Amino acid sequence: MIGNLSFNFIYMNRKIIIGLAGQIASGKDTVANYIVEKYGGVSLSFSDPLRDILKRARLPIIRENFAWLAQSLVDKFGGDVISKIIGKEIEESDKEIFVLPNIRRNDDVSYFKEWPGYVLVGIETDDKVCYERLIKRGQKEDDKTKTWEEFLKDRKLSTEVEIEGLIKKSSIVLNNNGNLEDLYKQVDELIQKIKRQ
Repeated sequence: MIGNLSFNFIYMNRKIIIGLAGQIASGKDTVANYIVEKYGGVSLSFSDPLRDILKRARLPIIRENFAWLAQSLVDKFGGDVISKIIGKEIEESDKEIFVLPNIRRNDDVSYFKEWPGYVLVGIETDDKVCYERLIKRGQKEDDKTKTWEEFLKDRKLSTEVEIEGLIKKSSIVLNNNGNLEDLYKQVDELIQKIKRQ
């Protein structure tokens, strides 16, 4: 349950920006897709610019390459390099609701936290549940055959190590150990609460 929210919500051009922080396969994309479908939101993934580069370079779409590329860009251009890409898309859009389904770094939070209308939402899901969902969905090329040990190793990649701390910093935490109906109910409560602010 969401409970009482203590953050002040401000509209700027009526834009709502929801950042989602959660471990691999915790349900971030599920929440984002629901907000897009039910509330007409726009999902802007930090992975999309990376995926585009990997595809153009004809490199395997595997988690290790995402982590390597993200770290290379951060090392060369600064921790907020991808946040700036996402921020520009938000500024140029006439939509009202934006969901950022994979906040992974403190730099992502630092960039957006001063934006009016931004709220960080954590998603908590048990590790075993995440692993089962990961191999079932096969989002990355190597996910379907991933072992438990490889899954745990992925959690130590540079793109993943700050996530637990981000969940703890979240204004709201959703629990995604149940079914979709329960998760969607929590998301509905979240959106209603935000719109009332």
